[in-house]
Amino acid sequence: MSGDEKSSVFGDQASSVALLWGGRERPSRGPKPALSLDRITRTAIALADIGGLAAVSMQRVAGELDFTKMSLYRYVPGKSELVALMIDTAMGEPPASAAGAPWRSALHEWAGQLAAVFGRHPWLLEAATGPRVMGPNELGWTERAVAALAGTGLTGGEQLDAVVVVTGHIRAIAQVSVSMGLGSAAAKTPEQVMSAALNELLVGRSDRFPALTAAVASTATGAGSDKAWEFGLERILDGLEVHISRGQSGDGVRT
Repeated sequence: MSGDEKSSVFGDQASSVALLWGGRERPSRGPKPALSLDRITRTAIALADIGGLAAVSMQRVAGELDFTKMSLYRYVPGKSELVALMIDTAMGEPPASAAGAPWRSALHEWAGQLAAVFGRHPWLLEAATGPRVMGPNELGWTERAVAALAGTGLTGGEQLDAVVVVTGHIRAIAQVSVSMGLGSAAAKTPEQVMSAALNELLVGRSDRFPALTAAVASTATGAGSDKAWEFGLERILDGLEVHISRGQSGDGVRT
């Protein structure tokens, strides 16, 4: 390990920083390589999309590419670094927001686009947790969300906190879809997945869970919104709007 790596704030994740941020050159020895980081990464993503993160191993990826496991190590040091590449590649660059869009509509659009990414790659919910290095694509998503709030009067810390809250809501609903989606082939949304699961669990148990039974029944008759993703996001944005308005009117305190 070089002196730079030892002094890095990322410590033993310095190799992921190098891979994600362009600090690692392709192998210089031997003939022109038939592999590439992009090909390795996209093969691993394809495996994860089908079988989850547990389906990804250096040996399995090598087999899919018809190369040896040792061949992969010329490009990526190990699975943790490969997962870092997978996350950033699967995230992709954030779509551009409409020029001059109000902060609320811009953040709402951003949230929907991020939710779609989790829908395409459910394994991201597991992979993108804990201490790790964010790549340029993932950091670009955060940049776009923070930029949407730049003209609101929120402090930098409040902007970051707001993005964390919105992201947490997106992840929570996506996690419901993944964890409760077993056997619900007819379900189209996370809300339908949860309703289907609750309906099955509550059969014959209404005496024990009367409030929950009534709430679930109301969604089936159309009396409830059954739109947890939209409902939660709108309430978060409502709260932000009130907070922003207070600051603009001088009722709030910003430091």
